Amino acid sequence: MKPLKAFTIPFVGLKEGVHHFEYEIDNAFFEHFEYEEFNSSKITVVLEFVKKTTLFELTFNAVGTINVACDVTNEPFDLPIETELDLIVKFGAEYMDDNEEILIIPYGEYELNVQQYIYEAIVLAVPSKRVHPGVTDGTLDSEILEKLEELHPGEKQQNEDTEDIDPRWNKLKNLLNDK
Repeated sequence: MKPLKAFTIPFVGLKEGVHHFEYEIDNAFFEHFEYEEFNSSKITVVLEFVKKTTLFELTFNAVGTINVACDVTNEPFDLPIETELDLIVKFGAEYMDDNEEILIIPYGEYELNVQQYIYEAIVLAVPSKRVHPGVTDGTLDSEILEKLEELHPGEKQQNEDTEDIDPRWNKLKNLLNDK
């Protein structure tokens, strides 16, 4: 995968201290990663880049909405996303990203691409089960919900089953109790 130039930070020219970068993320960003789970997305990522003499401290704050399909009704809805990711970048002999909180880059590097970390932070912030808010509060009117309610095995069906029993079977049940 080719790195996107907009997400590359040339840190050699930055002074020590705090720097802020802001990125607007939409579906074109996720298409670059061949990730097609979202119908649409509008997310703002603010990166606080703290440059120190021997390391960098990065804090990614992502806030926005993504449009996804509900896992229960398949109705599209806007899901609010809010997440934070902290990353420490150190220098070492070779590139190593084994630890999810610490990145080691070679001494000769002069720039850092942050697109993978933004992608991971957003995708991991999405819950594994996406339920439309109308399903939980009962305001969503959907054919699928009506059918699920109709097929739901609840007290109604159990009561109907006991009422439909032939009275002769009730007499046989009394034989068990007469012992």
